[in-house]
Amino acid sequence: MYEYIVEMRNITKRFPGIVANDNITIQIKKGEIYAILGENGAGKSTLMSILFGMYEPDEGEIWIRGERVKILSPNHAAKLNIGMVHQHFKLVHNYTVTENIILGMEPIRKLGGLIPYVDIKGANKNIAELSKKYGLQVDPTQKIEDMNVSLQQRVEILKMLYREAEILIFDEPTALLTPQETDYLLDIIEELRKGGKTIILISHKLEEIKRVADRCAILRKGKLIDVLDVKETSTKTMANLMVGREVSLEIEKKPAKFGPVVLEVDNLRVKNQEKVEVVKNVSFKIHKGEVFAIAGVAGNGQVEIADAIAGLTEIDGGSIKLNGVDISKYSIRERTIEGISYIPEDRQSYGLILDFSLGENLALKDYYKEPFCHKGVLNKDAINEYGNKLIEKYDIRSSLGVNTQVRQMSGGNQQKAIVAREIELDSPLMIFVQPTRGLDIGAIENIRKMIIEERDKGKAILLVSLELDEIMSIADTIGIIFNGEIQKIAPAEELTTKEVGEYMMGVTA
Repeated sequence: MYEYIVEMRNITKRFPGIVANDNITIQIKKGEIYAILGENGAGKSTLMSILFGMYEPDEGEIWIRGERVKILSPNHAAKLNIGMVHQHFKLVHNYTVTENIILGMEPIRKLGGLIPYVDIKGANKNIAELSKKYGLQVDPTQKIEDMNVSLQQRVEILKMLYREAEILIFDEPTALLTPQETDYLLDIIEELRKGGKTIILISHKLEEIKRVADRCAILRKGKLIDVLDVKETSTKTMANLMVGREVSLEIEKKPAKFGPVVLEVDNLRVKNQEKVEVVKNVSFKIHKGEVFAIAGVAGNGQVEIADAIAGLTEIDGGSIKLNGVDISKYSIRERTIEGISYIPEDRQSYGLILDFSLGENLALKDYYKEPFCHKGVLNKDAINEYGNKLIEKYDIRSSLGVNTQVRQMSGGNQQKAIVAREIELDSPLMIFVQPTRGLDIGAIENIRKMIIEERDKGKAILLVSLELDEIMSIADTIGIIFNGEIQKIAPAEELTTKEVGEYMMGVTA
């Protein structure tokens, strides 16, 4: 009988310019939840991509159920009952739930005993039963493009279970989820373990690891730092080992010094694609040197407000003024020139061009200006010089520096690139939507400090976050939204977390 269901011995993986995994050994017992903790770019996803057959190690061995194996592809991993839910899902958006789940393992029947066809009707029934069994309710006939992130993730989990995976790898599974969705997913992970599954959880969220994991391997800059018993280890110890220094999310900030009004939103109305009004007569002002935060449960219109101000969404009524200029009809570029920096909620769809290099993405808002462009010709040297400066200043980690294709970077380092680019625009108004989503504790600490630094320089900051502790620690003024309407606007020091939470749920009496 084998002692460990998974052993990765002395694994080393190199990419041009970087050692992603440096002589790492981990041993995982059957039926445990084993967490892999580390900063963005520490090598966590690379290590698990090796176990899933997406990469081959340069050195080292993999043992599954006591037998040495060479995993050549994800299909080979699936035959060894290994499944993986990636941070950025691998789904075909115009296919249904069932079509995605059975892809490559289609149930074939024969019409009249002769003509083969895919039994979608039978597959729909099986998927419905499977989703019910594991508490992952989905509509098998719904298209992926019509589902939110949380439901898409359920489809990815069902894909693994349909293939009878016994070893389940979750890569940053809560990075794009709301707090409520996160709680639900962690419950599911615990239920899967009770059902005999072995779970490998890649994360940098310490509270989540503390809640569900048995043991935790900590990686830092490609090396294994320690393997710890989670119940006997404090989150502070984990954080310090992960980052390599003392970290604290307690933000020290001076009292705000408000200047003139920078942004004035008056009776703003926005409709979604279905022509339903999702922002209803919202009005507020943000002053120079003020962090104005919008607090609310996901889906209550806060992201649509930010998108409308930045020009990503057309408004249905009201006005938006920046430094006294009505920009309601301005294009996105015109608003950028007028003085708006924008960190969007969806970094991959709206923040970056994934097939461009890191250097090109860092110059994306200014590429048409001197020194990056002269008489319509791009100056590659100037773009790269600027990119190298930002990479160092904001600690953006990538294998090939400015030449790294952004698609190949970790999600957290993609986020750092957007934050770097937008802060360096030096705009009078900076909009941060979920700025620390998907980041490790060290990067969260740095970005929160950066927001306060920009506020102290006299910038007007609009912060949209689902993290209530983030809002309470950073904001000077809080606007609380429910069902598209602002319920209350008040100085942050006059509100308790409990009061904010009640307004977020629509309890105003």
